Amino acid sequence: MSSILLKNGTVLDYASKTEEKLDVLIMDDKIVKIAKEISDLANQTMDCEGLYIMPGMIDMHCHLRQPGGEHKETIETGSKSAVKGGFTTICPMPNTNPTPDCPEVLEEIIAEAKRVNLCNVLPYSSVTKGEKGEELVDFAGQLEAGAIAFSDDGIPLTNSLHMRNAIIEADKLGTFVSSHCEDKFVGAGAINNGKVADELGVKGIYPEAEEIMAAREIVIASTNHAHAHICHISTKGTVALVRDAKARGVKVTCETCPHYYSFTVEEVKTSGVNAKMNPPLREEEDRQAIISALKDGTIDNIITDHAPHAKEEKAKGLAVAPNGIIGFETALAATITNLVVPGHISYLDMVRLMSYNPAKLLKIERGEIKEGVIADLTIFDPNEEYTYEEASIVSKSKNTPWIGKKLQGKVRYTIVSGDIKYDVNDVKIV
Repeated sequence: MSSILLKNGTVLDYASKTEEKLDVLIMDDKIVKIAKEISDLANQTMDCEGLYIMPGMIDMHCHLRQPGGEHKETIETGSKSAVKGGFTTICPMPNTNPTPDCPEVLEEIIAEAKRVNLCNVLPYSSVTKGEKGEELVDFAGQLEAGAIAFSDDGIPLTNSLHMRNAIIEADKLGTFVSSHCEDKFVGAGAINNGKVADELGVKGIYPEAEEIMAAREIVIASTNHAHAHICHISTKGTVALVRDAKARGVKVTCETCPHYYSFTVEEVKTSGVNAKMNPPLREEEDRQAIISALKDGTIDNIITDHAPHAKEEKAKGLAVAPNGIIGFETALAATITNLVVPGHISYLDMVRLMSYNPAKLLKIERGEIKEGVIADLTIFDPNEEYTYEEASIVSKSKNTPWIGKKLQGKVRYTIVSGDIKYDVNDVKIV
């Protein structure tokens, strides 16, 4: 029987509202004891003085690119990047080739993740066959094969009847559709519409592109008393729509990413294509609206939308380069630096947004620190300051605006099912 004793760390648990210096004893894959002083012998004792211990972070929206895009990322390289960033569970989106629209592809992804054996990988099924928006997948069959939920992320589902039927069917089966809200006719462009787009001579994306489809999903959820989840929201208008819907009792949830509360479209002027994503970075008033929505619970959780691209692809220029940035390795520090340190949220709020709420949304037994639960833990130094360097990136791709930026907060250890999968002092792990 293997055992790890964590000594002198500050335990952060949102469920019990615990923020206290405690010892934690792990035996095999479970937490067996939490107390002010534990003297039990263990195979390994770790001094966590000055460190915080939180439930393992859960990223319920990322891209691993395998199968079909292994030159950008693989399940193995993506999982290494995830555990370095403190994530114990990640949920890859289905815009791969082939699409996981059948049990065989889902099972291949799950089998490869088990072989890699770094973090929990819970893949989404597509909503439609091939993400073509024409024919719905077999929802029950996909869940049985291991899908965690459903999305056509990357390609908005424009057929409203299909989306209505998908939301109702997923809800009936106890899961949800995560909707990429984008009206392509309104949203054709490179970056947010406005002054910066004009300065750089590229076509702008109107915020209504996101808001029109978000409103549609809210209407479907409201009319049919079903749960709809909205991907990576970025505008003050979407915030207002979701806030109003929740006040009316609509079963709608939503997520956002660190880049939407850390940057505005102005970042494109310095980071160029590495600040190009979909939805795009918006204006300061949108950034402030996102922060307010994280504070008051309008936004349910933080995701990375980790989206690796090869350098030669991003080098095609702002107008045509693919959308997306990597995010596993900066999410915790970006949240501490831009939300916790300025006083917008507390560390317990961070746990709510990055561990507790995602676990509840996915209906998995994670997101809490208590005796008897699986030992998925993120252990970090809340005070360490550093400059993020490209040479430190574990992901296969390096497309990120964080390079050269000063950050606060660094993951020291990531524990998954009682095993140390990342140790900042042991480079062999990554």
